[in-house]
Amino acid sequence: MAQIETELQLLKTEVNNMWSLVYSQVNNARLAFVNFDKDLAREVVSKEKRVNGTELKIDRDCENIFALFCPVAIDLRFLLAVLKINSNLERIGDIAEGIAKYVISADGPFTDELLKVTRTIEMYEESARMLQDTQTAFENEDTILARGVFKKDEFLDNVNVDSNKILEKYLKDHPEDLSQALWILSIIRKLERVGDQSKNIAEEIIFYLEAKVLKHKGKHS
Repeated sequence: MAQIETELQLLKTEVNNMWSLVYSQVNNARLAFVNFDKDLAREVVSKEKRVNGTELKIDRDCENIFALFCPVAIDLRFLLAVLKINSNLERIGDIAEGIAKYVISADGPFTDELLKVTRTIEMYEESARMLQDTQTAFENEDTILARGVFKKDEFLDNVNVDSNKILEKYLKDHPEDLSQALWILSIIRKLERVGDQSKNIAEEIIFYLEAKVLKHKGKHS
């Protein structure tokens, strides 16, 4: 095996480890939110430094491969994709940390009815699945699975768009839950951004494998 192939394989392993770390952050933030577990939320916040450190290492490793091997064709696309995927994953880690901080700051657990009408739990579960799907697509070089992420993102977008009217109606009957509703709205916004970042990752996977640039296109093909 050529030296560049060895370096690229090591880099792919690093990126997969980053993915697993960020998924763990997203999932733990979800559990902290659902169970109102402030200790778990604090654990998510404390691990954010590890996410940031991993992002910096992957960036440095990409720079070293560029400098030493001058990659071309699919190897070049792989490195360019990894740089962007790495940044997207770090941003998802930031979002998980932000949700964990909401849990730490909130006065009490969210009411079941509020969570149900806003579909926040469904949204959270779907955003986590999107992140999982992108990792599997990357590992298996599966552009069909990557494209499936775009459809899932539409669900997150719809929940986000509907949230204002749903909360307005809910608060007419439950004005005492205003503070909780504001927290929920903020979390919905953050989960919608997780979907956007996962969609960006899916686009990079397709670019790397098919040399197709999907960014800014109205419809994904």
